[in-house]
Amino acid sequence: MANFLEFIELDDIKNDEQRALAQVIGIEAYIRLVKQYGGTNVYVLKEESLTKSIRDDKIKKEFNGRNYQFLAKKYNLTEQRIRVIINGSDEYKQIRFFEEGCL
Repeated sequence: MANFLEFIELDDIKNDEQRALAQVIGIEAYIRLVKQYGGTNVYVLKEESLTKSIRDDKIKKEFNGRNYQFLAKKYNLTEQRIRVIINGSDEYKQIRFFEEGCL
């Protein structure tokens, strides 16, 4: 089968969403995506998810033992969320209602 991908131009992409993606990342990168992931579902992270660990590291470095309120205001988070980040625990862990093996 001939490799027609080398001849693809932006106007050849008929699907509006796919064409918009190619415009954002460039046709060469889009062709690489097609070759690597064509026919599959690809999830793209939200900006917040991508940068969360960097934000959390900055908060930990800036923490002086007492500045929960300052950091909460600076990063637009609650003081409780700052405490969770500092303490390394996850406030969203699910509570176990049943012991293992009971069901």
